Amino acid sequence: MTNLSGINLNNAAAVSSKSEGMDSPSNNLVLMSEYETYKNSGVEWLGDIPSSWNLKPGFVAFAENKRSNKGMKESTVLSLSYGNIVIKPEEKLVGLVPESFETYQLVEPNDIIIRCTDLQNDKVSLRTGLAKDKGIITSAYLNLRVKNSFNSRFLHYYLYSLDTTKVLYKFGSGLRQNLSFLDFKRLPVFDLPEATQISIADFLDKKTAQIDEAIAIKEQQINLLKERKQIIIQKAVTQGLDPNVPLKDSNVDWIGKIPEHWEVRRSKFLFTQRKERAWKDDVQLSATQAYGVIPQEQYEELTGKRVVKIQFHLDKRKHVEKDDFVISMRSFQGGLERAWSQGCIRSSYVVLKALDDIDPAFYGYLLKLPSYIAALQQTASFIRDGQDLNFDNFSQVDLFIPPILEQREIANYVNSFMTSSDEGINLLLAQIEKLKEYKTTLINSAVTGKIKITPEMV
Repeated sequence: MTNLSGINLNNAAAVSSKSEGMDSPSNNLVLMSEYETYKNSGVEWLGDIPSSWNLKPGFVAFAENKRSNKGMKESTVLSLSYGNIVIKPEEKLVGLVPESFETYQLVEPNDIIIRCTDLQNDKVSLRTGLAKDKGIITSAYLNLRVKNSFNSRFLHYYLYSLDTTKVLYKFGSGLRQNLSFLDFKRLPVFDLPEATQISIADFLDKKTAQIDEAIAIKEQQINLLKERKQIIIQKAVTQGLDPNVPLKDSNVDWIGKIPEHWEVRRSKFLFTQRKERAWKDDVQLSATQAYGVIPQEQYEELTGKRVVKIQFHLDKRKHVEKDDFVISMRSFQGGLERAWSQGCIRSSYVVLKALDDIDPAFYGYLLKLPSYIAALQQTASFIRDGQDLNFDNFSQVDLFIPPILEQREIANYVNSFMTSSDEGINLLLAQIEKLKEYKTTLINSAVTGKIKITPEMV
């Protein structure tokens, strides 16, 4: 497979495989030992548990920590982010006065923090975190203090498992399915010797650290591939494929140097506006950053989203020919969109048709270059999310024109390169998902007794 940015993508799959279980997670779980006998837990979502394990209601393990910050001097504001309790950045605290922190609750190390609201509508975010430092957090969170001979790290892994496997969503009440301390008082927890809890927590600390490290390495590789991908596309589109071709200064800031035989031209002399009204049989098109300008039905198939279709006054829409370009409402954020089909589009959009013979694939890449988009942004007196871009803005940014055969060669090269690069990125993304699935399964298996953690494993 192609080596990009110094990363061999065939070897990417083996990153961190030296860590036990990283190269074949499912096989690794199968090889782990189990307890000799199991019994029915009596809880549907727990299934069978080791015969030596017992269940108790959560009130024997949890107490609600309601210590207020009033009269205290603690000002380290914490927040729950992606299952981790982090210090809230200062820019997020702008406008808050110290007196407002008196309504916050104190957090001690080893407290378990739960975000309890809106389970009904938010089934993606992680809701549990274990505090490592002292601080304060808004009273909107539930703060659980672990008591008696229960271990906070083990119980956090247990709640984390219920969180990632979505068992937590079986609890809660009200219209928006909010959790309360009552839910955790009734939650069945395992009554195990503290040494067993610590052993399981130590094992999971080690294994999850290895998995997280492997994920971080793969995410770094993805970022390197994306950076390299953008550099190569920029160089190919703006300077061609011949490294020995003489270059000249384009005298256009965003373009820089280009091959001597390329032409620089004002945009309005390369593209003009297509102002035809929609034809009788035109299909309705959607302008998207992800897919370009495509039929609405195709967009619905690709995304699974429903698009509201206009039934009246279609004649007021604009006609679009295949390989036209459309200035969409989000062009300041993502460049102009190529039309992949004939049809019609809302009258608020600007449709561009080429005045000369051009390769639409080449200009599709050119008009997506970050340097070109930045140049477009410079043409506006103000920029805000969703601002419309008009033909006047477009006309102020000069373009360059390679010979048509060279345009096609560059477009074919970039397309081939992007296919190879995207394959590598998708491979790494798939590996990351496998590691995340393994982490979830491993934690769930360890804290519910599906696998037996022995001293040598720790």
